[in-house]
Amino acid sequence: MHPKSPLKIAVPILARLLIATCAAGALAGAAQARTIVFVGNSYTYGQNASVRYYKTDTVTDLNGPGATGRTTGGVPAIFKAFTVQAGLDYAVSVETVGGSGLDYHYAEKRHALDQHWDVVALQGLSTLEGKLPGNAELLTSSSKQLVDMFRARNPQGEVWMTAVWSRPDKIYPEDAPWYGTPIDKMGADISLAYNAAAKHANASGVVEIGLAWNRAIATKVAGGNPYLGMPSSQINLWSWDNFHPSDYGYYLEALMLFGKITGTDPLSLGENESVAEDLGFSKNQAVALQKIAHDQLFGK
Repeated sequence: MHPKSPLKIAVPILARLLIATCAAGALAGAAQARTIVFVGNSYTYGQNASVRYYKTDTVTDLNGPGATGRTTGGVPAIFKAFTVQAGLDYAVSVETVGGSGLDYHYAEKRHALDQHWDVVALQGLSTLEGKLPGNAELLTSSSKQLVDMFRARNPQGEVWMTAVWSRPDKIYPEDAPWYGTPIDKMGADISLAYNAAAKHANASGVVEIGLAWNRAIATKVAGGNPYLGMPSSQINLWSWDNFHPSDYGYYLEALMLFGKITGTDPLSLGENESVAEDLGFSKNQAVALQKIAHDQLFGK
């Protein structure tokens, strides 16, 4: 009998080693997935837009199915899709209640939220406080409570405040609290309030979504007054109620969160980005919104 060739012996051994290495790599990748939870309201879950039920199977809704029997996709699912395209590994959860501020989430949802998270994104009421538009006292106190709770679980965790945008329905009607001010004033006021709250709470920082909207309007990528109608060359960031975002608005929101939290340039997603394609955007629209996020994040 001829002895077995060393090469014939080595091949199956190498194959087994390769399979074991790949399996170990897969397990390591799963173990290294960063956990993130989005806390917010209709601005997070995607009210009035098709993104509300976008890729719901890619995120974990901590509240489970709602009245419709369906879970939330929304901005968290768009964020997840961006990270997948960028080759990043995030386990995404969401806890949202329509019309709620951060005080509600602390009072009523601690049982779901009080966990170890690598990253948290906090989004409060669009007017800062429902009964007193522009008053930031409740935002400031509840932000501190939530940041302290999350940091007790993970002292190294990131907690980001997400400052939202101007609302035409709170600016253009004569009885609106920001009546008579420019379209960018409300968003700028919200930014100031969120930055003060983030400093008081020792949060990681602020995702300036509202300022990105202001930039989109200032550069005429988007229109500024839906009551007058939008030029065909400009994007309408708001939905039919002049309050909640359109799919375009939620897309820009998600781009800002993606860029700030992951440190990845939104422009790297490119004209063939899959969410924009799913939502029916043109390539030019996708890139224009990515550039707005890029410029806002990197200070151009």
